[in-house]
Amino acid sequence: MNNTAKNLTMIMDLYELTMSNGIFDSDMRDEITYFDMFFRRVPDDGGYAIMAGIEQLIEYMNNLEFSDDDIAYLRGLKLFSDDFIDYLKDFKFTCDVWAMPEGTVIFPHEPIVTVKGPAMQAMMLETMLLLTVNHQSLIATKANRIARAADGRPVMEFGARRAHGYGAAYYGARAAVIGGCSGTSCLLTAKDFDVPPSGTMAHSWVQLFDDEYSAFKAYAEKYPDSCMLLVDTYNVLKSGIPNAIKVFDDVLKPLGKRPLGIRIDSGDITYITKKARKMLDDAGYADCKICVSNSLDEYLIRDMIFQGAKVDSYGVGERLITASSEAVFGGVYKLAAVEKNGKIIPKIKISENPAKITLPGIKIPWRLYDRTTGKAIADVITLGDEKISSDEPYEIFDPEHTWKRKVVTDFVAKKLQVKIFSKGKQVYTSPSVKEISKFRAEQVDSLWDEVTRFENPHTYYVDLSEKLWSLRDELLNELH
Repeated sequence: MNNTAKNLTMIMDLYELTMSNGIFDSDMRDEITYFDMFFRRVPDDGGYAIMAGIEQLIEYMNNLEFSDDDIAYLRGLKLFSDDFIDYLKDFKFTCDVWAMPEGTVIFPHEPIVTVKGPAMQAMMLETMLLLTVNHQSLIATKANRIARAADGRPVMEFGARRAHGYGAAYYGARAAVIGGCSGTSCLLTAKDFDVPPSGTMAHSWVQLFDDEYSAFKAYAEKYPDSCMLLVDTYNVLKSGIPNAIKVFDDVLKPLGKRPLGIRIDSGDITYITKKARKMLDDAGYADCKICVSNSLDEYLIRDMIFQGAKVDSYGVGERLITASSEAVFGGVYKLAAVEKNGKIIPKIKISENPAKITLPGIKIPWRLYDRTTGKAIADVITLGDEKISSDEPYEIFDPEHTWKRKVVTDFVAKKLQVKIFSKGKQVYTSPSVKEISKFRAEQVDSLWDEVTRFENPHTYYVDLSEKLWSLRDELLNELH
């Protein structure tokens, strides 16, 4: 499932091409622009978000090409000049692009993707860039919340049947594994991204047979090495568990096999798992795992654990794959600077809503780590010509309450973005999903507990350099 199977170039808003046509026919045609993608708020009022979707963004940029059918359609709209249509026929992507690697912990207002190139081209990227990074970052962030709530117990992504279309199922499962899920029920995702597939049977399997015991027996005979039985089709405690134990005794034990587990998909999970655990233990199957599903999210999982539920793993579907509690990530794509005759002219968007005021100029996001503990101290956004040296003290300050200041010493400063395209050519190779997930775990571990807590997390510091703060203040005073 890649962009070469279906040309996705035309997944763009009409205004991206109407603006490009206007620029093409003006004296701004060759001007270089700088655009930033950033987001304004962490979903679910969490302390941080997880970056995802860059591999698919790279695929899209590598395959930007208007087909003959696209050209015929655009010409038929009678909105564009013939010269612009000819430009699209021979379109060549020439932008430079920087992005934070997938798995990076990200915070509001930081440039997570930066595009440098002709305005026509940079504008054309907006829709696909936003929908790709917004969607996968949203799901990765939700998955990470759920995985952390499980407190070390595996969480499997079970949401394909509830996703908003096959693309959301496919890429959502990828993002869920990046966020912390141990596997996915979506086979295409598992195959293409080399992640563990998860799943056993549905209630329909049990219903197909004359009785529950026969259904369990047939399954155990077919899969003696990975036997996990769904025990809630009729009655978990009166029927499901007793029949499962009988099958374990009748089929698996004579083969010298042990059951993988049981799955419960309905009812009072906490109460049922306590009873089920005792029944399994008493029958000699203390090693039989209990997996639960049924419209779970991070809050239900936390409550189960708090109440003493006997659960070894979780299957989470609709509330993960749709991020139902917060359905939009909210990333935006804004012009930050224009290059004219070799001079950089910073641009700012002003709003009555202070949260919507943008950061002007070419920028670099940095993260400062405590050299001793390895913990993240703060992020600092500087102008492009600035450098933060780890060899000397650096003063950070709150951009809104500037009297709040701190001098940081004994730290390591790291740039957060990497270059993924140079003059339209890919210069970055995406890691595997497993490698990204490992990197994400390291990133989350670098945060203080106060930032990762679920309720009222500490607001992580994202500060501006003195030069960037002064530039923004100067433009605000000049334009407002």
